[in-house]
Amino acid sequence: MAFLGSAVRRVVSAVRPPLSPLSRTTARSYSSEPTLEKSVPYEKTLKQEVGKSSGPTKPLPKSAEAVVIGGGSLGCQTIYHLAKMGMTNVVLLERDRLTSGTTWHTAGLLWQLRPSDVEVELLAHTRNVISKDLEEETGLHTGWIENGGLFIASNKQRLDEYKRLMSLGKVYGIESHVLSPAETKDLYPLMNVDDLYGTLYVPKDGTMDPAGTCTTLSRAATARGATVIENCSVSGIQVRTDDLGVKRVKAVETPHGTIETSCVVNCAGVWAPKLGEMAGVKVPLVAMHHAYVVTERIEGIQNMPNVRDHDASVYLRLQGDALSVGGYEQNPVFWDEVSDNFVFSLFDLDWDVFTQHIEGAINRVPALEQTGIKSTVCGPESFTADHKPLMGEAPEVRGFFLGCGFNSAGMMLGGGCGRELAHWIIHGRPEKDMYGYDIRRFHNSLTDNPKWIREKSHESYAKNYSVVFPFDEPLASRNMRKDPFIRYMNASGVLTEQGCVFQERHGWERPGWFNKDGAAPVKDYDYYGAYDVKKNENYKYNELLDKEYTFDFPPHHEVIKSECLTCRNGVVVFDMSYFGKFYLTGPDAKKAADWLFTADVNKKSGSTVYTCMLNKGGGTEADLTVSRLEPGAANMPLAPQSNGDVYYLAIGGGVAEHNWNHIRTVFQDEGFNCQLTDHSEDMGMISIQGPKSREVLQEVLDADLSNEAFPFSTHKVVSAAGHQVRAMRLSFVGELGWELHIPKDSCLPVYHAVMAAGAKHGIINSGYRAIDSLSIEKGYRHWHADLRPDDTPLESGLGFTCKMKSSIPFQGRDRLEKQKEEGLRRRIVCFTIDEKVPMFGLEAVHRNGTPVGHLRRSDYGFFIDKTIGYGYIRNPDGGVVSADFIKSGEFTLEKMGVTYKAKAHLKSLFDPQNKRVKGIYD
Repeated sequence: MAFLGSAVRRVVSAVRPPLSPLSRTTARSYSSEPTLEKSVPYEKTLKQEVGKSSGPTKPLPKSAEAVVIGGGSLGCQTIYHLAKMGMTNVVLLERDRLTSGTTWHTAGLLWQLRPSDVEVELLAHTRNVISKDLEEETGLHTGWIENGGLFIASNKQRLDEYKRLMSLGKVYGIESHVLSPAETKDLYPLMNVDDLYGTLYVPKDGTMDPAGTCTTLSRAATARGATVIENCSVSGIQVRTDDLGVKRVKAVETPHGTIETSCVVNCAGVWAPKLGEMAGVKVPLVAMHHAYVVTERIEGIQNMPNVRDHDASVYLRLQGDALSVGGYEQNPVFWDEVSDNFVFSLFDLDWDVFTQHIEGAINRVPALEQTGIKSTVCGPESFTADHKPLMGEAPEVRGFFLGCGFNSAGMMLGGGCGRELAHWIIHGRPEKDMYGYDIRRFHNSLTDNPKWIREKSHESYAKNYSVVFPFDEPLASRNMRKDPFIRYMNASGVLTEQGCVFQERHGWERPGWFNKDGAAPVKDYDYYGAYDVKKNENYKYNELLDKEYTFDFPPHHEVIKSECLTCRNGVVVFDMSYFGKFYLTGPDAKKAADWLFTADVNKKSGSTVYTCMLNKGGGTEADLTVSRLEPGAANMPLAPQSNGDVYYLAIGGGVAEHNWNHIRTVFQDEGFNCQLTDHSEDMGMISIQGPKSREVLQEVLDADLSNEAFPFSTHKVVSAAGHQVRAMRLSFVGELGWELHIPKDSCLPVYHAVMAAGAKHGIINSGYRAIDSLSIEKGYRHWHADLRPDDTPLESGLGFTCKMKSSIPFQGRDRLEKQKEEGLRRRIVCFTIDEKVPMFGLEAVHRNGTPVGHLRRSDYGFFIDKTIGYGYIRNPDGGVVSADFIKSGEFTLEKMGVTYKAKAHLKSLFDPQNKRVKGIYD
């Protein structure tokens, strides 16, 4: 019998050459034969229930409203929820038996607390479906076991992270307790607590059984009219092109017949990229080996909670009277040659890779040293660039939906994601804010870039158990998208030379803050030293990031303060070149603009309007500025050729791809005859802000910048140091200022001219960390923080952007009118505290001692010298959240279990009369 302890010693004593990330997989690393019973981690799998047949288990229908492909957790959850929502003419196709790919060997853990409010809600729905709903519907037990969960902290920062989860959990009624080492020992007598700082105990966490869950889901879906067909592979996806040139799903081909359908749902796991290729859809995920071992019986382990020791990167799952031991390593094995014949199969376990998990497990539960190994389980899992799933309608083909890339979390996220995906298919959008999972979050230039996918997926896998800090930045696949201030200058770039510490946002490099100690360039990815890749040495950028990893004020707090106060009192320049820059033209451009934008953007030429775009449910899909241009000859890239209406859209770069696809989808759905062209790469953009910005720019621009000649929210094409630019008088920080939209080849001379003119005024470079602080101080919204697709403009305090007093229809208007009539059941509120402590979002908001919401975003406001937070609150009675409700309450904010008395504000704390953006400085 093999023992865990001896396995460690055997591997440590062996000398084997390390392998590169491109050569770890060989043809002999798996077997296509059925897995031996002794290796199966569950009492039963679905392959044991039905004998192998030569054809489909049911006749194929000629047509269906939707065809779900893949019979794992997501496929079964999706068809169940589709049927439950009333779409009964749906089909699930599984090439072999349900769960035969990845789901059957998953660990099946469910943890209720995550550092995301949306994920907490998704997990809660999965738990309800598995533990209650399915059993009530079918009378069948899914195999749910509620044995609790225990998170291990070996240091203060880790326990602080858990305390943040505990505070968020209170908003959702999730019971959790922070335990001392002694209390942990009482709960889990076999645990070594000598090196513990503390633990977080969640009593109602548990374990799911894949076979039991998927069996029950398929039976419940079938009872509602859905059709589940096993042993039926897919050989092709037919795509048609409609009269407007839009590609749409037409049919699903199999060796046994064709099903006509307008909707395909790709739930094929590691095989999802191949299915995507059939329709011309890019699916950016990679397959990796993911392993655990199942021990022999351990006396005294019965009824113990599941354990996640993040610092040791290991989990311990209760398996009856034994444990499953697994985790996430820094040298995972890539599966490059994904086999179509891999059914109920496993890889050979690579002990060199797995050893670190055994060492961590033995340290935590010493009894494992002398415990035998009953079986090894090493199977394929799909992983993505940001360790988040791929969901939603593919941008390439209408009707082709993704439900894949679940990073070993498909069982626990399956219920919530299956429900949202079903709602997406039926209603055109999910109910919750699913942007973090939406395939449209990735720019199209990245989704088929093998280097980007591989490096990012590796880092996300290796860091899966790392502490989630507020200012975390990736090291993998950097410098993928560079703005003109990097591409068109010397090798390092003018901003890098001045100490710019860059942030990565969906491939773009953008300035985060400026280090006083010189350049800190981002280097090529070193795989954290794995695969015999030489680790980067003297890596200043990484050293600066390491110092930022704290739940206290970061060490560069004073640097960011200096950038903010220089903006408030003098003048700074922000490089905002990563912004999306689109032109909307064509015969139906005005009609499209009226429908797309909440504000009336059809002002006179030269106007710029801040506006939102909504979905059909009234939720905010974007906030942006829209500038009306004069029709005329092309002056590219500053103006397109147009004989009619033309609009220039400027959109935050991190969400530009999402916005691009939202606009194109509206065009297609409404039949608008117009064009959207992307010039994001052709122009840079710098924003000069502060009370001295007019004095600086008046030396650079050949235009009168007075309030009368150049009012706020207008734009002109002007000359800047001899180069044509589009100047816009706008501000995202609440100061007098202008944005300069500059053709890429003119960026360097214009920037140098601005810096030269600003030298005598003390001009400095500033970054997005300062923008975050300045904008929250002013009360300006950040999309996907203060403002999400499940927030309406009325709830978010942006009702002023909506042309409700006009008769002009726009998408989502009916929802806003109804909401205005009924009153707001939730709304955003600004909070401040007097204590000088940092907050970062997710802190619980209590009114009169009752949880009523949580902060979406928080930062320190240096001008008012207070911590500021914005969050949505509800009335616990379900009533309207009125101004009186807010004014009459006593509020507290809970950070890591500590409560702070808070003040609620209904107006901006900084310059509430908006004098400064108008150039009025008293």
